[in-house]
Amino acid sequence: MEFLSSLTIFNSDTPLLLEKRILLIKYIDEVGSISKAAKKVPMSYKAAWDAIDTINNLCPTLVIEKSTGGVGGGGAKVTPYGKNLIQTYITLQKEHAKFLTQLTKMTDFNTGALKSLERFSMQISARNKIQGVVERIENDKVNSSVYIKLKSGFTLMSIITNGAVKNLDLKVGDDVVAIFKSSSVLLTSDEDLKISASNQLKGKITNMNIGEINTEIILDIGNTDKIVSIITKGSQESLNLQVGNSVSAIIKASDVMIGK
Repeated sequence: MEFLSSLTIFNSDTPLLLEKRILLIKYIDEVGSISKAAKKVPMSYKAAWDAIDTINNLCPTLVIEKSTGGVGGGGAKVTPYGKNLIQTYITLQKEHAKFLTQLTKMTDFNTGALKSLERFSMQISARNKIQGVVERIENDKVNSSVYIKLKSGFTLMSIITNGAVKNLDLKVGDDVVAIFKSSSVLLTSDEDLKISASNQLKGKITNMNIGEINTEIILDIGNTDKIVSIITKGSQESLNLQVGNSVSAIIKASDVMIGK
């Protein structure tokens, strides 16, 4: 047995986005025709027009620009806002599916009881949580090296146990979150530094919060990926770190956890 459900987004008490409507928008974007898109969903031509009216009325910005047609039916064009809406729904749908899969694993269907619900509400203190895609997994006798491609283009390596890989059911192509503490992030401005740490990610300092003892440094490594490092104020001063400086974040692979 397993949990299954569709994803519907409401505006107040009115259903706005559901799978059929998203499919309609997606097909309109592909074929540029309301009648052809309706057949692909499938839904009636009238239902498609009604759905478009509902979507356009409930959204703050026009989703579909439509025009009346002749024999071939009405033409239509998906706006940039509508295209973004499609991608947002697809992302939410993937997360929704992952939640249901996890819920299925955590439910004992023989008794109807949840094995552990606390995990869903668990928060972690690690400041750095960066999304990426598993591009390679190398297995050893005890540990596995997992290579995660970040949006910034960098590859982040994590060393976790083979048991963890099995429990997470990690596969190449999986969307994951790399998690590591800010205190585990070392910084250097020396581009020629040779160290054993597997992860060296270059970026630019965008913000600094200087305290009496420690300094919090936020590093932009590209394409919205940011890394937070906590170092001593003395280290920050000796390195003469300032906003705008280019530095490298150094993170040991064993300090990188993986969430899925």
